[in-house]
Amino acid sequence: MQDLPKRVVIASIAVAALVAVASLSDLFVGIPFSGSEHTRMMDILFIVASGIVIYLGLNAYKDFS
Repeated sequence: MQDLPKRVVIASIAVAALVAVASLSDLFVGIPFSGSEHTRMMDILFIVASGIVIYLGLNAYKDFS
């Protein structure tokens, strides 16, 4: 039963990293979204939010060990 919270934290870190990579690629290359002026601010906010989730996930994972 102790293994499930670790898996949930790892999954949240992985999803946040995926969102960060997608936002970074949209910001610099324009793929997978339009990369237009309208989505630039959302990309920056997604990157910041992903960084916060990754930080909190790593901090929570340390508590399990």
